[in-house]
Parts: sequence; structure tokens; C-alpha cells
Amino acid sequence: MKFKSINKIHQGKFITRYNIDYETVSGKNKTYEMISRNPKITNEDELKGGRVDAVVMILHDEKREQILLSREFRMATGEWVYNFPAGLIDSGEDAASAAERELREETGLKLTHIDEIWFECYSAVGFSNEKNIVIEGTASGEIKPSDSEMEEIEAYWYTKAEIRALLKVARFAARTQAYCVLWSREQK
Repeated sequence: MKFKSINKIHQGKFITRYNIDYETVSGKNKTYEMISRNPKITNEDELKGGRVDAVVMILHDEKREQILLSREFRMATGEWVYNFPAGLIDSGEDAASAAERELREETGLKLTHIDEIWFECYSAVGFSNEKNIVIEGTASGEIKPSDSEMEEIEAYWYTKAEIRALLKVARFAARTQAYCVLWSREQK
């Protein structure tokens, strides 16, 4: 595929809709629709580049016997979906600071240890160029309701057996489902 141009179609409050024009290997024109958190993409370098938008947290309890998941009502699906706690990285924040803030806001918990910060990844490559950083670690404290009335989020700790049961009946975000399947199968 050969990039030809990118055109802004609609500017929303939080995301921008673009059409990307490509030429296929056989010389046919193709238009691809996508969304971005970046409202100012004008060329291929800006499409590929850009800052990391959000942080995703894969957190276990201090004994590493449970995993933390958020059950959140997602407007785009019209239903409750299980996901890892996550949120946008504010201007001036690094991923670790955003993780501490988002975890506190969404769950009331404290990020106690970061085991690893994974290399940046994409949220949904089929329609967006949003980038994430995944932080893996431990959290502690008492779960409290989210402090945002703009989101409906319920956080819970789950054992491997509870995750295996939940995977059979509940909707998950894809990356959360994949990780939880593998984690719930691990032997001690």
C-alpha cells in the first residue's frame, strides 16, 4: 500500500475522524476510515508518529493470587464490559504518574509496585492510531467507587477460578480477555 493523503472529515470533542487515501499494489485507489485523538494529522509521518495517549494497568494483589479488573458500562457497546483499569495520560504526565492517578480515581487503590512497563502498543489498529503503554505491577488498599460521574466503573479482584468462570459468560475487551485466559491457566 502506498500512502497518498489524509483528510480530516469531522472534528469531535475528543476524537477526529479521517479518511486516508492509499494506492494498492495493483494501482487501485483505496480510502480507509480511521479515528484519532490527534486533531492535527496532515501527513504520513504525523499519522505514524505522535505521543502515547493512554495507560493500561495489569495489576495483581500483593500475594499475586488475584487480578484487578474493571467492569465498565461502555456507551459504544451499550453494555457492561470487563477491562483492565486504564485512562488517558494528561499533558505533562508520564505513564507511571498517569497509572497512579487513574488507578486512584477509578478504584481508590494505590499502585504499590511496577514490575514492568511494556513498549507502546495500539488500542484498536482496525480503526484508530491510539497508542497505549501497559504497566504491569501490584496494587493495594480498599476498592472504592470511581470518583467520576462521567463513567460507570466497578472494580473487583478476581481469582483464577473466578476469571475462568467469568470468561464463559461476560464480555471483555480483547486484550483483557486474552491476558486473563492465559493468566487463569497458569499453574503456581
